Amino acid sequence: MASAKLARKIAFNVPCIGAEEIGSVVETLRSGWLTTGSKAAQLEKEVAAFTRARYAVAVNSCTAGLHLSLLALGVGPGDEVITTPYTFSATGETIVHTGARPVLVDVERGGFNIDPQKIAAAITARTKAIVPVHIAGDPCNMTEILSLARRKGIHVVEDAAHALGTWYDGNPVGSISTLTVFSFYATKNLTTGEGGMVTTDSEKLAKNIRQLSLHGLSHDAWNRYSDRGSWRYEICTLGYKCNLSDIQAAIGIAQMHKFETMQARRRKLVEAYQEGLAGLPDLILPEEREGTRHAWHLYIIRLAEERAREQRDDLIEQLKGMGIGVSVHFIPLHLHRYYQQTFNYRPGDFPEAEKQYQAAISLPLYPTLRREEVAFICRALRRLLHRPAPHRSRRGISHHDKAIV
Repeated sequence: MASAKLARKIAFNVPCIGAEEIGSVVETLRSGWLTTGSKAAQLEKEVAAFTRARYAVAVNSCTAGLHLSLLALGVGPGDEVITTPYTFSATGETIVHTGARPVLVDVERGGFNIDPQKIAAAITARTKAIVPVHIAGDPCNMTEILSLARRKGIHVVEDAAHALGTWYDGNPVGSISTLTVFSFYATKNLTTGEGGMVTTDSEKLAKNIRQLSLHGLSHDAWNRYSDRGSWRYEICTLGYKCNLSDIQAAIGIAQMHKFETMQARRRKLVEAYQEGLAGLPDLILPEEREGTRHAWHLYIIRLAEERAREQRDDLIEQLKGMGIGVSVHFIPLHLHRYYQQTFNYRPGDFPEAEKQYQAAISLPLYPTLRREEVAFICRALRRLLHRPAPHRSRRGISHHDKAIV
């Protein structure tokens, strides 16, 4: 049994915040303009360029972005929206908030993403949209999903909360579907503390979402109070308060400028995990599939089915007891009381999603995580699973690494 401990705990996630972000925020605070303004507009331009989308609209969360995107597409009472049970609460609740019904479709066998083959059987005359979710930063099979959606005349809104930096079939996520929504929450690959972004090639949808995000007004504060603005405005539609402040955008701009460096660091850490956990027969490691580029927001391992039933929860507690922060992504929607009581979903409805959930453990993954900490996690897992470590590479281990063996 593993008994070694680190001098400090390994957090599950730590945001990568440095002097660049602090300086950007201080500059914004000193500018005298704190709410949505030039910084938010700059972040929109940078994200649009990065994702190769024509338009980007900054919002205060991915949740808000999903909700407003569905509303902009005309989703409402009596409609149905197809999505996956294997997702965070936001994906489902934003559908419900429009008045539509979430129609859940199981994930692919052996994976976390929605199964395109099962989507077709769930489409009815009431289906208005499909919301695929790129779990952990691994893209869904968008070729099949988009082909089906086009044949049926259905909109696709990608929940890309995990997927800034993900590529599919030579294109960055954000430029593939009608609408794509990213999260800039504190744990995400790019953070603004709280925040999100909607990308689209439709000028009409971008304008509609921007208007919905700020009370349905014809002009935002920047266009009313700045030197080039006018105090006159009109309430054009019933809107919400979902705008991103310049303080938050200032963090995002600094993050964008070092995003590729942070992503490269994530990939190096993933390589260290893959090497350190290789060969464990009871452990299934995540993969980057051909024709895709994984964003590696999460590093999710899975125990073999029989072992998962017996040991997953105990293994999580043992890792925590060794000072290693871990989590589980996600508890499928249909296993929650609200979805059972409201939509009559039941355990067993989506067996593949349940199987993946019961086997999954998310390990720490963030740019400031040290390689020696990854090595410690790998050794802990090997000991807890009672398997010897593989032969070390010629690079050897650092003095610090030896100290924590």
